[in-house]
Amino acid sequence: MRATRAIIHLGNLAHNIQAIRGFIKPGVKICAAVKADAYGHGAVECSKRLLAEGVDVLAVATVGEGEELRAAGISCPILLLSLCAPEEIEDAVRQDITPLVFDKEYIQLFSREAGKLGKADYPVHIAVDSGMGRIGCLPEEAGKIARMIVDSGNLTIGGTCTHFALSDGISQEAQEYTKNQYTNFLKAIDNIRSEGLDPGLRHCCASAATLIHAEMQLDMVRPGIILYGYYADEVDREYLHKLGTPLDLRPVMTLETEVSAIRHFSRGMSVGYGRTWIAEKDTDIAVLPVGYGDGLLRRWAAAGLEVAIGGKTYPIRGRICMDQCMADLGSGSPVHRWDKAVIFGCKADGAAQDADDIARLTGTISYEITSCITKRVPRTYIE
Repeated sequence: MRATRAIIHLGNLAHNIQAIRGFIKPGVKICAAVKADAYGHGAVECSKRLLAEGVDVLAVATVGEGEELRAAGISCPILLLSLCAPEEIEDAVRQDITPLVFDKEYIQLFSREAGKLGKADYPVHIAVDSGMGRIGCLPEEAGKIARMIVDSGNLTIGGTCTHFALSDGISQEAQEYTKNQYTNFLKAIDNIRSEGLDPGLRHCCASAATLIHAEMQLDMVRPGIILYGYYADEVDREYLHKLGTPLDLRPVMTLETEVSAIRHFSRGMSVGYGRTWIAEKDTDIAVLPVGYGDGLLRRWAAAGLEVAIGGKTYPIRGRICMDQCMADLGSGSPVHRWDKAVIFGCKADGAAQDADDIARLTGTISYEITSCITKRVPRTYIE
C-alpha cells in the first residue's frame, strides 16, 4: 500500500444517510449522487453501502460511470444527470441507464436505440430549466416534450426534474429565487398533466433544498455532498442549528500520507521550484510523498495549507510539486521519519482540518476538494 492513501469511512457514510433521512418525508425516494466517483470517495463501494442503507436510485454524470456500477453488479435504477454523445446512447440503453431528455433530437436518438435493442417503454426523465440556465426545456414546453416522448413509440416518462441554482444560499434573494424556480417547476408539471400525461417521479431537491425545503421534496430527493460529510455551502451546521433542525455530518474521507524524509535547513536555504520560500532561520523540513498529481493542488500552498503530524499542525512551504510537498517542522520537532501526516479528514484520524476548512482557505467548495483526489491515490475502505 502506498504511503499516500484516502481512508474511506463507510460507517460515517451510513451515519450520514441515516441522519439525512430524518429530514425526508415518509414515502419520498432517495436518489444518491455518486457521480465523479462518488465525489472522489469511490463510486462502487459507496454505492453498495448506500443501497444497503436503503437508497432507491443512484445518480451519475456519464455513461461510463453508470457502466462501472453495472459491471460491479449494481442493478438498481441509475439516473444520468448530464447529456451524452450519440455514440454513447446505445451503451446507456443497453445498461438500463435512465437519461434526462428535453428536446426532439435527443428523444429520437434514445427512442431509436431502445427500438433496436427491443426495449419497449424505456424510461426517461424530462429535464426542466426552471431558472438554472443549463439543460432542460422551458416550463411552458414541458407538455409538448412529454407528448413527444409518449409518441416516440419506445419511450415512457419515468420522471420530471429540475435543478436549483441558489438553494444553498440563505439570503432572502437566494431563497426567493429558489421558490420562484419551484413555482416554475410546478407549472411544468401542470403543463404535462394538461396533455393527459403522468409526469412520473417529480424531483428537484439536491442537498440544500432537501434539508430546508421539505415542501419541495415531492416524490424523490437527490442528496450529494451531504452524504460525504459536508454541508451545502451556506446551509451549514450553524444555520441548521439556528433553524432548530441540527444535523451531525461526519467526513467520510481522510487523506493521509507519511513523512518520507526529514532534512535540516540552515537560514537562507530555499525549498522547491521557483525558490518561493527561503528559510529565515534554521529549521527542519519534512518531505511528504503527495502532490498535485494526487489532487493536492499547487495553489494551496500559497493559501496557507497545513498538515497535521502527531497532533500538531505544520505549514506547507514552497510550491507543491506533482508528487511531493514539504512541511516546515521548525526546530526541535518531535516528528520522525515515517510518521503519519494527515492532510484533511476525520478528527478521529488525527486531522486538524477537513475539506471545508481547505475550501475556505483556498476560495472554493468542499465538493472540489474531495473530487480532486486522483485515481492514483488508493482508497482504503473501513468502518
